[in-house]
Amino acid sequence: MKAKKIISLLCVVAMSAGLLAGCGNKTDGGEGGAGGAGGGKSGGTLTLEFFDVAANYQGTQPGWFAKIVKDKFDLELNIIAPQVGGDALYQTRSATGNLGDVLILEAGQFQECVEQGLVKDITADIYNYDSFKTFKQQIDALNNGLPNNDGKIYGIPTEMMNTSPTSYSQDVIYSSPQLRWNLYKEIGSPDIKDLNGLLDALAAMQEKHPQTETGDPIYGASLWPDWDGGDDMIGIANVVQLTTWYGEKIKQSLILKPDGTFIPLTDKKGSYYKILKFWNDAYNRGLVDPDSFSQGWNEACAKMQNGQVLLFWYSWQQGFWNSNDRLKDGSAFIFVPVKDQKYYADADSFFGSGRVWAVGSKVDDEKYKRIMEFLAWYASPEGAMIQHDGIEGFNYEKGSDGRLYQKNDNALMDNLPVPAEYGGGGYQDGNNAINQWIVSANSTNPLTNEPYAKQYWSTYKEEMMTDMKKEWQQKFGAQEPAEYMKKNNVLVISPNVSVALPVDTNDIAVIRNQCKVAVNDWSWRMIKAADDATFDSMWDQMTTELDGLGFQDLMKFDKDKYTIELNAKNAVK
Repeated sequence: MKAKKIISLLCVVAMSAGLLAGCGNKTDGGEGGAGGAGGGKSGGTLTLEFFDVAANYQGTQPGWFAKIVKDKFDLELNIIAPQVGGDALYQTRSATGNLGDVLILEAGQFQECVEQGLVKDITADIYNYDSFKTFKQQIDALNNGLPNNDGKIYGIPTEMMNTSPTSYSQDVIYSSPQLRWNLYKEIGSPDIKDLNGLLDALAAMQEKHPQTETGDPIYGASLWPDWDGGDDMIGIANVVQLTTWYGEKIKQSLILKPDGTFIPLTDKKGSYYKILKFWNDAYNRGLVDPDSFSQGWNEACAKMQNGQVLLFWYSWQQGFWNSNDRLKDGSAFIFVPVKDQKYYADADSFFGSGRVWAVGSKVDDEKYKRIMEFLAWYASPEGAMIQHDGIEGFNYEKGSDGRLYQKNDNALMDNLPVPAEYGGGGYQDGNNAINQWIVSANSTNPLTNEPYAKQYWSTYKEEMMTDMKKEWQQKFGAQEPAEYMKKNNVLVISPNVSVALPVDTNDIAVIRNQCKVAVNDWSWRMIKAADDATFDSMWDQMTTELDGLGFQDLMKFDKDKYTIELNAKNAVK
């Protein structure tokens, strides 16, 4: 996932992605209006190939977001999505010399594409747009870090913020254990000591509520395999992301510990083993959805929306359930501490989240102009509000006091019908299929002086000071989850930096891909292991197989690589 998946906060998740088609408008050295492009159109509709590693959907963008883009730019969106079409799309399309017209790439892929001439030089044009001038420091840092670069601009970071590299501005970290508050209270609001205690809590809730009101089974957790390998990860996504519960961060073949040392992913004292064993214990207690081994993202999402899942671990999952009504009646998900945990969190994504936007090198002049106009708007406050807040008049409205007030907070989770004037169809069906942002939802919107993310609006916080929130605050002695972690010294914040890391050699790339397949295959099998002895035996077999594939050489490469990043982080602490 990313997590990546990943996904923005509208109620928090953008579900799809397709091929971007674009016809833009003309500018006079900058954007019109609030830092966005003006309203003129020229040249008719243009279809662009939009290669997008963040996309969860492949095909043409429908619905309300399609209407906005068509009306403003005469664009049609249709994304090429490796998460849907397979990782081989990157290799096969790169081999043709034309990956696409608009590119969203992992950092290593971006560096490769610049070296191979697959990315266009945008130096002469990018700072003609006010929205890009705002993030000049971040854009320059990304491009200056490219090997042998002489000041040229090839890419734009994703998820940039206007805070600082060491700030942490969010109330809820990316990954932490979250439970339904009413069900947690129903089992006595126990203090949870460790992962076994978390399983006890889930089992108690499942025993009281084995089915939804409509008769569907309820599970402690529902997993999905189709994010495995995303974000350049080794290991299955639903394990990798939970290793941060113990202050550790997976760095491909290595685990970075809170003390700044690296250990192998295969170390039994590390968090990958710990979390994988957690899922194995959960499976053997009947707490894991049996469809977890084969279901896709969409099927898992449907179960979250239907109330069939008792444990969330991504912050954005709340967007599938936590409507205002559920926050008010106490049935919403919220962080519940596990006492032996210390949580890793990346600082504000000041320099970006790691992925990169770029323009394909084969675009002609007219196509290139329209791409830049669209991207400049996408990075503007007007564009960011549409991405993160939705449709004015449908998702929110401006009050007489100048503040923004949320409407139809359940639009995403219930796929509410959108009025024809906004494009019609279901809201979720028409949600922004690109599924990746230039400006983070947690950045401050200069038009409101509050973050784009709705849960940080003053109006929303006032409305959501519910009995549930007050009960949570009284029990845990903090206003918000991140504040609890800071007060109790259980939050490990990693600074945001912009550094260019070495790209895999051909030999290392082969080893890495083979190790990914092996770790993923063994991990899913180990979740089903019948007992501890079988689990450990399978772990040892996995380790032996990895060593035979060259895992030791991979770890040496990764240690040299991520030490560069670690040194940069230490320099800004």
